[in-house]
Amino acid sequence: MAGYDYPPAPLCDQVDDFFGTPVPDPYRWLEDVDSPETLEWIAAQNALTESFLAAIPARDSLRARIRELFDYESFTIPFRRGGRYFFSVNSGLQEHYVFCTSDSPEGEPRVLIDPNLFPPEENLSLAGTSVSNDGRHVAWGLSRSGSDWSDWYVTDIETGELLGDTVRWTKAGWVAWNADDTGFYYSAPRPPAPGEEYTAVTEAERVFLHILGTSQEDDSLVYECPGRPELFPSAFLTDDENYLIIDVFDGSTLDHNFLYYNDMTLPPSERTTEELVGRLGATYSFVGNVGAVFYVRTNLGAPNGRLVAIELEHPDPECWREVVPERDEPLEGVSLLNGSGTLVLEYSKDACSRVELWSTDGAFERELELPCPGSAWGFGGRQDDTETFYQFTSFLYPEVIYRYDFSTGASEEVRRPEIDADLSAYESRQVFCESCDGTRVPMFLVYPRGIELDGGNRTLMTGYGGFGISMSPYFDPSIILWLERGGVFAMPCIRGGGEYGEAWHLAGVGACRENTYDDFASAAEFLIAQGFTSTPFLGIEGASNGGTLIGACLNRRPDLYGAAVPQMSVMDLLRFHLFTYGWSWVPEYGDPDDPDQFAFLYRLSPYHNIMEGVEYPAVLVTTADHDDRVVPGHSFKYTARLQASQAGDAPVLIAIYPESGHGGAVGLTEALDRSADIYAFLLAVLGDDREASGD
Repeated sequence: MAGYDYPPAPLCDQVDDFFGTPVPDPYRWLEDVDSPETLEWIAAQNALTESFLAAIPARDSLRARIRELFDYESFTIPFRRGGRYFFSVNSGLQEHYVFCTSDSPEGEPRVLIDPNLFPPEENLSLAGTSVSNDGRHVAWGLSRSGSDWSDWYVTDIETGELLGDTVRWTKAGWVAWNADDTGFYYSAPRPPAPGEEYTAVTEAERVFLHILGTSQEDDSLVYECPGRPELFPSAFLTDDENYLIIDVFDGSTLDHNFLYYNDMTLPPSERTTEELVGRLGATYSFVGNVGAVFYVRTNLGAPNGRLVAIELEHPDPECWREVVPERDEPLEGVSLLNGSGTLVLEYSKDACSRVELWSTDGAFERELELPCPGSAWGFGGRQDDTETFYQFTSFLYPEVIYRYDFSTGASEEVRRPEIDADLSAYESRQVFCESCDGTRVPMFLVYPRGIELDGGNRTLMTGYGGFGISMSPYFDPSIILWLERGGVFAMPCIRGGGEYGEAWHLAGVGACRENTYDDFASAAEFLIAQGFTSTPFLGIEGASNGGTLIGACLNRRPDLYGAAVPQMSVMDLLRFHLFTYGWSWVPEYGDPDDPDQFAFLYRLSPYHNIMEGVEYPAVLVTTADHDDRVVPGHSFKYTARLQASQAGDAPVLIAIYPESGHGGAVGLTEALDRSADIYAFLLAVLGDDREASGD
């Protein structure tokens, strides 16, 4: 712990026995996030980090500039209900997006829910919205301090009146209205015991129906899975309101789920829950229905996905009609629109969007022309809609919202943001590097035009590599902040993600996770070999599972990187399953309670593999005190151990964000300050002495 007077972190004598292997856990006491000892440690760590950041000359200018970059009007994708359009808007630097309605997609917004008017001392944020099909009511969720827990309320859209309904202790972030818009379906686990709201295991969710004007205690149970706490059900009506779809996610598997339905045309006494697809070891996404024919996107027998039509009278897989077969590009989304006559299919080609239109009888119609390599999403709506809306973005292409008209086949701009930056001063491109086993790994690069490839460019490389999540191009004004300082931004699409379908995902799961770490290190070596940067100038960053990546990569190659910022990270791979939703990550990471899987988890766990007497690069860990998805104890224990083991002079710091959850800050101002501080840290620690001031 050379160079810094770190807050004391006493060692405890906790040793766990894993199948005959003694595993010390000397900082177990830091898992008790509310103990006086932990709170004292948190305060001391935050004071140390603040003193370091406050001494960086560029901190104030970075905070000011990031505000300028984010100060533009931005909108979410609109949707239509009951003759009105609904969307959220931020006028620039508002702390929260405001939920609005208008008579047209381009019309003047009328405010429905403004979270900026919530009492600031209560640290509240909007956790979700759901508009009734007739456009008369909006249900909206409220989260405190960034927690995943949310309570739901209902507002009359015409009058703005808040109704008396309250639905508490939900975590799913969704509700779905019933057929006559007199109530809504929602799922909820059993409420936590007092004092265990942010740490207790979350399981055994059930689906309920809440009727407006009644108490939550009177809500009727719609669906539950007795004896199966690992199952997470949700429910929604088909657009024709003839069927209630029950989608059951199996948290003990890799994204497998089941689909059930109730025929709502039958009298209530005759309705039964029927299986549509289930227990076939695959994923199923309900797209829509035409009468008793259901369209479903699935990876059953097709790792990259395909679209099938299932007749309710003959639901067995051998009777399915394949509408769109599997192909090389992963199928990431399907919508049924235009009077139930057109399918919009979203593919990923080398991590960039490709959108096609098909007929329901399996005939290709056209490909949607997109502005450049980037990401398009949205394409929602009801099946009878003759228009759909989508957003397109890329690293140097701010989020533009388009309206697609099925009758003309044309897209038109609805909203385009105005950014206070000259984006033409930069360029982005995709390159491919080779991993240790010869696998070709794509990587996106963004950098100033005319950059010199002399190894002296500060570079920030970010990664994720897990849960089948694709890292596709996106616009983030904070990246522009980095580019304006001469920095390079790199984003490799490593194994464990979904960029090339389920096979790419599985190549980074469990014991194969070392492929993910090899890919990331190979991307770093590529940047160095090509002259973009060198070790003293190379910083790495990742959040959540991406933070786990950063922690593991630091242990494997502390000599390769100049700085690291692991955020909200899973660092103890032997105890992650004991808190909140952690047990549902076992299919991805592995099972510590299995002797074979324990072996590789112990070998890869960032907390357990910190090496004593090693010179680590500069590290800034971030976490949040109300993170009830990845509990902050992971980051606390990791930081304490790394500080005690650091043999070099580089700082090992932690920022513990107060009154915040897994998504970070509740309000925009705090979020921007935290982002600017990370860039200030990187500017201060990367590079040679002349540049280390960060100014």
